[in-house]
Amino acid sequence: MNKISIIGAGNVGALCAQRIADRGYADIVLLDIVEGLAEGKGLDILESLPVSGLDTRIIGTSNYQETAASDVVIITSGVARKPGMTRDDLLLTNMKIVSEVTRKVVSHSPDPVIIVATNPVDAMTYLVRHISGLSRNRVFGLSGVLDTSRLRSFIAEELNVSVEDVFACILGQHGDAAVVIPRLTTVHGIPLTSLLAGDIIDRLVERSIKGGAEIVGLLKTGSASFAPSAAIAHMVDAVVLDKKQILPCSTCLEGEYGLRDTAIGVPVKLGRDGIEQVVELDLTDDERETMAASANVVREMVKVMGL
Repeated sequence: MNKISIIGAGNVGALCAQRIADRGYADIVLLDIVEGLAEGKGLDILESLPVSGLDTRIIGTSNYQETAASDVVIITSGVARKPGMTRDDLLLTNMKIVSEVTRKVVSHSPDPVIIVATNPVDAMTYLVRHISGLSRNRVFGLSGVLDTSRLRSFIAEELNVSVEDVFACILGQHGDAAVVIPRLTTVHGIPLTSLLAGDIIDRLVERSIKGGAEIVGLLKTGSASFAPSAAIAHMVDAVVLDKKQILPCSTCLEGEYGLRDTAIGVPVKLGRDGIEQVVELDLTDDERETMAASANVVREMVKVMGL
């Protein structure tokens, strides 16, 4: 049985635990430093599993020793956004939290695949790779799977079609500097630019990029959790089941797209050992310039962190 540890038992972490437990392919450790939080949520999830007929083992804990020998570690720890906050506002606070988490994780699991979900996720992905010392194929972040899911839902709603027929192409930073490419976004193979007017596409793109902020504004005291947890579980599926699936993930680039010293969302092939291949799309000169600008946004955050 695979072992998956989820660090952070807030809404995203707990929902990840529930979704992955329902898959039935891994035992789960849910960890949080808040006394009783992970234990309570872990017990609640455990008690739900007989209803689903699953023998998944899940424990809640505040002890990192319980995470030893994890195959996959998901980092959701950190301060969540509040109304008016950007992902960048969280940078230095979450840098301290994620640095400590990473050191403790790798002290007990020397070679896991680490999936980063803490915002600002691209900078945190770069940080985790730096702190952990792991090869770049074993550290990547949640970005495009969530972003494209948001855009796909809005396109499907606009056109009254199944989301299964919609493919969205979003690269770059997970945030305001995201790079959405409408010509490579399709509905059953038909370019979106042939189906919707430019102003409508712009409206849908804008809403998808600001999707997290929209939810924060509506909730007032919380942030998105259902969609992020679904996206993370989808990424975990690709790794644990060795699916060789191409998904957009925040990745530390080493010359791909002409970029280095940054982490941004690009399509990658995910399998048992994490990133097996970075897929380079054939971009126009303008799209490459926009990608470079998006990468620079993250690079500036990396500089602020002193890495």
